Amino acid sequence: MLTVNNITVRYGSLTLLDDVSFTLGEGEWLMICGPNGAGKSTLVGAITQGVPHTGETLYLGTPLKRFKAAELAKLIGVLQQSNAVGYAFSVEEIIRLGRYAHSKGFFAGRDTGDDEALISAAIAKVGLEPFLKQSVTTLSGGELQRTFLAQVFAQNPNILILDEPTNHLDLVYQQRTFELIREWLRDAPGRAVISVVHDLNLAKAYGTSVLLLNRGKTAAFGKPSDALSSVNLKAVYEMDVYKWLNSMLSQWEEH
Repeated sequence: MLTVNNITVRYGSLTLLDDVSFTLGEGEWLMICGPNGAGKSTLVGAITQGVPHTGETLYLGTPLKRFKAAELAKLIGVLQQSNAVGYAFSVEEIIRLGRYAHSKGFFAGRDTGDDEALISAAIAKVGLEPFLKQSVTTLSGGELQRTFLAQVFAQNPNILILDEPTNHLDLVYQQRTFELIREWLRDAPGRAVISVVHDLNLAKAYGTSVLLLNRGKTAAFGKPSDALSSVNLKAVYEMDVYKWLNSMLSQWEEH
């Protein structure tokens, strides 16, 4: 579905991404991992055409730069790490904005039957029925993130991109969010997911492939068990990650 070839991002003499390439197929969930400053969010910005870059990103063989903004929004949905809201829109209003790219604008008329079906399905999937009339300014962090997750579900893109979507959430919401995304991926053909994650456990548990970045370069790309090998992780994080994670796991062993 998605082919990324030789993406490079430079600001003056500073290189943030250097010749990064990968492919994403239908039904796949790519995890982008690496330490702070590795270029993970910059890569997401380049893919979504929000960051100037060289190289190319193609959707089914067509360069994404050829798509108009509204066309691109139908193909790619993005869930950010956090969504600052300074307005008193209701939960339902925020979710309905997911259909904006499929309309001719705010004054184009009422939502179609297809719009209503997708909006209703998104609301039901994330379990937000009790909150629909509530202002988003009153929601907890987890409830707010579920609202924006419902928005991108209603958008119904082919590729869902998540930039550290659960980094600030507690364990319950982390699990719920990743399970909902896995269900969404399996619900229909022609879908794929890209996630930026710090938690290597989540990458191994949910990813079908991993792109490991280090200082803007590709350190490894492949199946989670291969890309997240002890050798690769030690080279990237400059520590014995396997030993550390195993020592943490041992704290939870029942005696």
